[in-house]
Amino acid sequence: MIWRATVLTLFPEMFPGPLGHSLAGRGLSQNIWQLNAVNIRDFALDKHKTVDDTCFGGGAGMVLKPDVVHAALQAGLESYQGAQPSILYMTPRGVPLTQNKVHSLVDTNPAGSIILCGRYEGVDDRVIHHWREHHGLQEVSLGDYILSGGEMAALTVIDACVRLLPGIVNTQESLESESFELDLLEFPHYTKPQNWQNQIVPEILLSGDHKKIAAWRHNQAEQITKERRPDLWQAYLNKKHC
Repeated sequence: MIWRATVLTLFPEMFPGPLGHSLAGRGLSQNIWQLNAVNIRDFALDKHKTVDDTCFGGGAGMVLKPDVVHAALQAGLESYQGAQPSILYMTPRGVPLTQNKVHSLVDTNPAGSIILCGRYEGVDDRVIHHWREHHGLQEVSLGDYILSGGEMAALTVIDACVRLLPGIVNTQESLESESFELDLLEFPHYTKPQNWQNQIVPEILLSGDHKKIAAWRHNQAEQITKERRPDLWQAYLNKKHC
């Protein structure tokens, strides 16, 4: 089964964007994964292709209409021909995207993901409620900040998922040593020249002693995590002492 991303957006021209390059782009050209950008406006019900309207109760901004969004989601789901993709809505009020979440999306739903990109003030909550109750829609956030729309967030989610697919990253070791894969931030990396601006590569990395190198790298990862992400450090300690 080929992992496929279906993006529902008002700006399909934003895709593949950066996903057409580097590892994701190579995988796309080799058909390791597939991408379908769907214009939500194609599902508008009037001749003017209206996709949004004013908020009940007043307030600034427009809201994407539930009937239009529902039709787009329904068409997206039907395109999987019975397979069960994950269904995501990118929104600041969603659960934070983590590496564990990315693994879950890929492992639990090998058919891929349908990703709804909001705009303006967002999407009528009734359609979100309906798809959460009947199809397991998940609201996902990249972090505590606001983007102009869900497209940049969708690009991030797709890239994170794609690089876990077999055949995208050349070595499993590269994946396993990255930040968050071992509950720690990644250790420092060095390459030639050995001396750059009077900064010398740590001697241990030149020793050839793989056991000592592994211990040094783990110690560095712990120190960096403790200094920069005390929340991750505490979670790591809690898990370690369970």
